[in-house]
Amino acid sequence: MRNIIKEFKRIVIKVGTKSLLDSEGNISEEKIYKLVKQICDLYSKGKEVILVTSGAIVTGLKVLKIDEAKNLRLKQAVASIGQIELMAIYKKYFDNYGIKIGQVLLTEDDLKNRERYLNARNTFLTLIEDLKVVPIVNENDVVGIEEIIFGDNDVLSSLVANLIDAQILIILSNVEGFIYEGKVLKEVKKITSQIESYANDAIDEYGKGGMKSKIKAAKICVQAGISVVIAKSDIDNILIKIMNGEEYGTFFYPLEKKISHRKRWIAYSVVPKGKLIIDNGAKNALVNDFKSLLPAGILKVEGEFKKGDIVEILDESYNLIGKGLVNFDNKTIEIIKGKKSNYIKEILGEKFYTEVIHRDNLVILGGN
Repeated sequence: MRNIIKEFKRIVIKVGTKSLLDSEGNISEEKIYKLVKQICDLYSKGKEVILVTSGAIVTGLKVLKIDEAKNLRLKQAVASIGQIELMAIYKKYFDNYGIKIGQVLLTEDDLKNRERYLNARNTFLTLIEDLKVVPIVNENDVVGIEEIIFGDNDVLSSLVANLIDAQILIILSNVEGFIYEGKVLKEVKKITSQIESYANDAIDEYGKGGMKSKIKAAKICVQAGISVVIAKSDIDNILIKIMNGEEYGTFFYPLEKKISHRKRWIAYSVVPKGKLIIDNGAKNALVNDFKSLLPAGILKVEGEFKKGDIVEILDESYNLIGKGLVNFDNKTIEIIKGKKSNYIKEILGEKFYTEVIHRDNLVILGGN
């Protein structure tokens, strides 16, 4: 299966903060140089490469000659200084190979709004297809509160891979791959609940980017038909070896049937505003019969949301079934829940929609 990687053209590479540090905890220019050299080698072979990099805060601390930023306000300020320095280091080494780079700073909010999502996609495609530039992406730490506290760009890299229809996401880490029952797995054909339970969350002074967030990123990608490799960053020419199909790290198989680009946005790029709890009949209709969600199958409504918002769909045991774009606000659904569709006009005075969520606006994520 890994031989297919040789044919992949569009690659997202994610490198975490730890993978860029030297033995003293400072950003290592030598490691950045080795990373850039490999990317430029892939570029010269016609690959389209997008790099998602962490490290702005640590770089800022070094520039300011302080040990740590003890509060969020200072972390955000330090990130603004470090981002410039970090990009300058990358630019220096890319310039050696005559390859131009572009900086893209994102937050989850940029991907939640459909218009901004499409604008970001168009910018990436222009950079890599028209201008032949290597985009370098980072969470906008200056305003991205969640990243500074909780993340290390794993999920961001998966959302970028989804955004641009990448064929593979390579997550470079300080571990050799996904460790399951004491050994590194060479491949994962399906991310099961058992696999997820073995993922831990290592927390340190640089953030929270443990295996749990990497598995979450992998799950997002494979459901979109994107292959994923998690591998150790300090193996010589690790990117070249992976793209040559060599068995380094853990390879996550993509699902054969991937969801559409629009449904990927519904599934992964928007934070749900509420929940709809449905009965077993509705669950079967959605999961097995590929039907729309009708009011008759809804047992309970949670949260406040408007028409056009994204909500989660849960079964009676509160297991996630999917996500979808609602045709009614929460107050209206509260009125029509449990009722047959042909009574909607009688209840509301007029009948706008038969479905609470139409199949075209629904993504199934569980329940099988």
